[in-house]
Amino acid sequence: MGSDHSHSAPPAPPRVRRILVATVVPLFVATVLAAVVLWPRDGSPQTDGGADVPRYHGTVTRVVTEPCPPAPTPEGGPSAGPCGTVDVRVEDGPNAGQQVQTPIPAGPGAPRVEVGDDVIMVELTDPTDPAASSWNIAEHQRGTPLLWLAVVFAAAIVAFGRWRGLAALAGLAASFAILLTFVLPGIAAGGSPLLVAVVGAALIMFVVLYLTHGVTAQTSVAVLGTLGSLILTGVLATIATAATNLTGFGSEDATTLSMFQADVDLHGLLLAGIIIGSLGVLDDVTVTQAATVTELANANPGLSRLQLYRAATRVGRAHIASTVNTIVLAYAGASLPLLLLLTADTRPITQILTSEFLAQEIVRSAVATLGLIAAVPLTTGLAALVTAAGSTPTGDAPRPRPERADVLAALSRPRAGRPDPEHTPSPSTATDQWPEPDRSTKTAW
Repeated sequence: MGSDHSHSAPPAPPRVRRILVATVVPLFVATVLAAVVLWPRDGSPQTDGGADVPRYHGTVTRVVTEPCPPAPTPEGGPSAGPCGTVDVRVEDGPNAGQQVQTPIPAGPGAPRVEVGDDVIMVELTDPTDPAASSWNIAEHQRGTPLLWLAVVFAAAIVAFGRWRGLAALAGLAASFAILLTFVLPGIAAGGSPLLVAVVGAALIMFVVLYLTHGVTAQTSVAVLGTLGSLILTGVLATIATAATNLTGFGSEDATTLSMFQADVDLHGLLLAGIIIGSLGVLDDVTVTQAATVTELANANPGLSRLQLYRAATRVGRAHIASTVNTIVLAYAGASLPLLLLLTADTRPITQILTSEFLAQEIVRSAVATLGLIAAVPLTTGLAALVTAAGSTPTGDAPRPRPERADVLAALSRPRAGRPDPEHTPSPSTATDQWPEPDRSTKTAW
């Protein structure tokens, strides 16, 4: 999110604080009430995914490779490998401590195992003979590497950000908690994905921004700018998906989800994804703009509201120019397999660009960018109003009227560069008043 700033913002005038409180508090209360109303109470719905196969931890103790037998094809060539057996020691479950033998994993995406690898095992039972079972390696254990990566991640954030970094970690934990306990269960329970996403995003925004950046007028401005941009992003996403007739079946994951949960609104799920995905970039832009206005006001208290707005907007333009590229590349990186598949398509480029798969990504990028562009003037304008409230710019301050005696004294002084004939300085005092003979009297640039 936003960067840390060492200079604390000066306190806003009491009238401005009262206006911010009267605006932000009702919005927060409305968000909490909406979350309470939409909170899923029936638990996770039952899916048709079948019975869950038990999974156990194991350690590879031996790998034996063998020539693959001929494939059952007319050519009679060897079947795709690798072929052989793997001995695995089961670490938990009813068979803990036993050695079991499994075939070497083969096929697309199969894990490559070596002696000493930690793997996940599944035991498959023959439906016709419950006493007969076989073991297979499903995948590698990734718990320990992920745990160490999380530790390094948290340590780096705390070491660099200190207390602010610790608050950022707490905000990250709160974001995941709201997503896992409210947004995902609410959508899975049959709630409106768009409504649940908007309420969940607003709840994340309130918790994370105030927890990370403190309860200040600057944070409140960022909150209002983020909330306004989120609402605009939701409206634009609704209009864009309706105009392009997107159904939400633009990915294999969405199609698979529709098989397990037929009552999920995939079109609404697409809108929810745009809202949640835009939040992470929106709060970065709004916090940065609010902090920029504050820093400019601290550096030059004489700047007017309009001058603050123009200067901070120039910073926002540079930020948006780089963020737009970030959004497009993020969506492209997440969709590389899809893009490679489309390059192998023999259809004309116009048909590829207007297909459901690619049109969905175009709408995501365009709507998120429009929301970001709107966030800059909205947040910058609010921050300029709040920061400059109660202060009088130096350029607009009225000049004090000089006294009559001061005016007469100034008129009676000799003009600069001409000595007063009645008060001719002596040679000793002249050397103190005039520059040295060999020094240049030209004005320095």
